[in-house]
Order: sequence, then structure tokens, then C-alpha cells
Amino acid sequence: MSANEAAKLPYQPAHEELHYINRSGWLRAAVLGANDGIVSVSSLVVGVAAADPTPSAVLIAGFAGLAAGAMSMAAGEYVSVSSQSDIEQADIARERQALLDTPEAEEHELAAIYESRGLSPATAALVARELTEKDALGAHVRDELGLSEVHAANPLQAAMASGLTFSVAAALPVLAAVFAPEGRIIPTVVVTTLVALAGLGALGAHAGAAPKLPATLRVLFWGAAAMAITAGVGHIFGVSV
Repeated sequence: MSANEAAKLPYQPAHEELHYINRSGWLRAAVLGANDGIVSVSSLVVGVAAADPTPSAVLIAGFAGLAAGAMSMAAGEYVSVSSQSDIEQADIARERQALLDTPEAEEHELAAIYESRGLSPATAALVARELTEKDALGAHVRDELGLSEVHAANPLQAAMASGLTFSVAAALPVLAAVFAPEGRIIPTVVVTTLVALAGLGALGAHAGAAPKLPATLRVLFWGAAAMAITAGVGHIFGVSV
């Protein structure tokens, strides 16, 4: 193969690095849904049990919390991420119009961005010109707005990840209450919840290739605090919360 032919081939990196940032969207929603499912439903079960330890009351509260929470999480994620997506699309539309109205000013703006990142003025101007010729909108969306396919908002993905993981996670404290020995609902649910939270923290960290211990301790601390406060309210006031 000649040097000219080799130069025409697409660029191939010397080595490919494994990154996990492309998981950030669904992973954030999944961890949020699972954590909320475990914490909110277990806190609800513990709070109700502290006020009224009757198994029927505890189970009704648990199943109601699971159903309502799953729908709330899915709807909340969809609405909030849709709002983010609307903002992103509006900014892209404004950038597209600016490129039509003032292309030279937009190219200078792009060059200024590259210069602020450490390139010399001449190199920044050259990079801005070549990227503008290839894909002006893509360059501005990526480097001016800070958006990319990896970080783009995906409402449906977030809603499904959050709602599904909430349902699966919330089922754990409910099942713990169902199979708890008579008069032992609260300790059974608490132990089950703490184990589930520890597993969630470690699993979320593993999925994102992040340190497991800080994630696990963080999830455990806030989950235990939520259950303690809710149980305290239920015990003091004798009402379900």
C-alpha cells in the first residue's frame, strides 16, 4: 500500500480505551429509581409498622407505595428529562440560525473557544475554519454548548430505567415484610433494606467502573437515615406517613 493510499484510510487509534461515560444517562436514572424504591418503600413500611404493626396495614402501605412510587418516578424522570431535552433543542436551533445569520462571527467565536483551551491564535483559527467547513453546527453544539450524543437527554430511556428499577427494588422490602416472622417486621425490613442498599451501591459503582466503597457507604448512610426518621415519626405520632 502506498503512502497516499494509507493517508486516505480512516483514522484508527493506536489503542482503544474503555470508557463508561456513555452509560451515565441510564445509569443515573436506574440508580436513582432503585435507591428511591428501596428507601421510600422500606421507610414507608417501617413507619407504618412503628405506628400500626398489623401485617395487613403494613402490606397495603407497601404495595401502594410501590405502585405509586414507580409511576411517580417514571413520570417525573420523563417530564424532567424532556424539559432538559427541550432546552437543548432550543439552543441548537438558535445556534443553527446564528450560523446562517453571522457565519464569520460564529467561526471567530469557535476559534476563541479553542484559543482559551490552550491553542495558539493561528492554530485555533485553522481548527475553527476546518471544522466549520466540515460540520459547523456539530462543532458549535459540541464545543460551545457542550452537548454530544453521549450526554444528550433521552426522556424515554430515563423513564423506563427509573420506573423499572424502582419497581424491582421496592419489591424487596415489601417481600421482606410479607415473609417476616410475627412481630419482627421492622428489624427484618431494616436488615433487608441495608443489604439491598449495600448491593445497589456496589453494583452502581461497578457498572460505572467507579470505586465501590464510597458509593456503598453513601447509599447506606442516607438510606438508614431515611428509615430512622420515618420510623421515629411513626412511633411518636402513631400515624402512617
